[in-house]
Amino acid sequence: MSGEQAEEPAGRTRHPAPLRPYLIAAVVLCALYFLYGYLRYSHFQSPSWDLGIFEQEVRAYAGFDAPVVDIKGPGYLILGDHFSPVVALLVPLYWIFPSAVALLFAQAALFAASAVVVGRTVQQILGGRAGLCATVAYGLSWGLQEAVKADFHEIAFAVPLLALVCRALLMERWRAVVLWSLPLVLVKEDLGVTVAVVGLLLALYGRRLQGFLLAAFGVFAFALTVLVLIPAASSAGTYDYWKKIEESGGQEVSLLDSVLGVLDSSVKLEMLVFLVGITAFMALRSPLVLLVLPTLGWRLLSQDSNHWGMVWHYSAILMPVVFLAMADGVRRSQGSKRPWLVSYANVAVPMAAAVAVALTQHLPLRELLRPETYRADARTHAAEEALDAIPVGARVETDITLMAHLTSDRTVYWVGGAPGTAPDVVAINLDFGWSRPIDDPVKYAQQLHPEARYRVTRVAGSFVVMERTTKEPGNG
Repeated sequence: MSGEQAEEPAGRTRHPAPLRPYLIAAVVLCALYFLYGYLRYSHFQSPSWDLGIFEQEVRAYAGFDAPVVDIKGPGYLILGDHFSPVVALLVPLYWIFPSAVALLFAQAALFAASAVVVGRTVQQILGGRAGLCATVAYGLSWGLQEAVKADFHEIAFAVPLLALVCRALLMERWRAVVLWSLPLVLVKEDLGVTVAVVGLLLALYGRRLQGFLLAAFGVFAFALTVLVLIPAASSAGTYDYWKKIEESGGQEVSLLDSVLGVLDSSVKLEMLVFLVGITAFMALRSPLVLLVLPTLGWRLLSQDSNHWGMVWHYSAILMPVVFLAMADGVRRSQGSKRPWLVSYANVAVPMAAAVAVALTQHLPLRELLRPETYRADARTHAAEEALDAIPVGARVETDITLMAHLTSDRTVYWVGGAPGTAPDVVAINLDFGWSRPIDDPVKYAQQLHPEARYRVTRVAGSFVVMERTTKEPGNG
């Protein structure tokens, strides 16, 4: 125990960290993130329906309406799914540029802003060129790159907030810790647990009253959102995501089995190794790394394999935590009485930057180095032609391919998710990856909506646009 106490941080010197280099780095990162996201959007490569969902939510807020997201079902109140009122902050930007592209830009800017916080903090703690090395390592980290590939998500707001929380902890600015933590509960419901862990860290650092109050607030906010607010907004009256832990393939899974299975997959283990490996494992020497536990907890308990690995956006909020934990771990190690540990700590940050650059050849941003990434192929032109055939203001039922391109000025439903609505247009991509091939699009549309009749108005490549030929039910 006494040996561990001897390895405390070596001093509290604050090194100078001019803002300008980090702002330049942030502009470059923002441009890279946005360019990648925009190219995927413009080439109709959205991986999920989420971008369309979030645009419908922001569009509703921009019109001073309740956040109804028809993609999830006609009249679906999105606060009954996830509690993320923070996305209303995007309204001013959406007023200026009412498109899903505005959301992609906002996320790129938020991620880039977090790089400024991380880089300058590392510089102030460690000095030398550590800050810029950390900015490169963080900006190219797999968690952020995969989040950019996954389009916009609400966690974009949590990334800079968590960076600011960790910075305040390392700088011993206790009031700032509390103030930056509070908004996290408005980003997503599970982050209340993360706020509670921030409170426990405050208590660990000697600020017991503030820490316990913040921890209590985090637990209360989590309980309030998942037990009261979300069920109140949900048509089912429940928080649906409990099922991710309780059910697998429609079969019930006991909590004990979920706990015993937290490390039952090589995908989970790979993610955990890479999570700390990108910090040269120095994050493990800082108490800050405890902040990853709430997010890792629900992900590893989940029966949904999408939550386990290195893809999608789920690891983005962990990136500022592990990189600032790395800085703290290096600082603590530099005060060690073990020469090998001191030597290793001195090269850990450049090593992390080298690892990030090396890994990027296997990560999304590598696509920006390929000329074909910038070319619009025949599929893109066909999708654009299909879009032109869908009238502005129409009610459209469609799949993921066209969805985020329609949500700014049409009412959009998920194909098969709006029975009884008889939408004006059904537009599908025959190559979308249906469980069964669609041989007769008109027959398929009329199976979805037996109350209506449709005819084909445009065929462009694999895209088929069909228009309703009968009157809308209830209109005579």
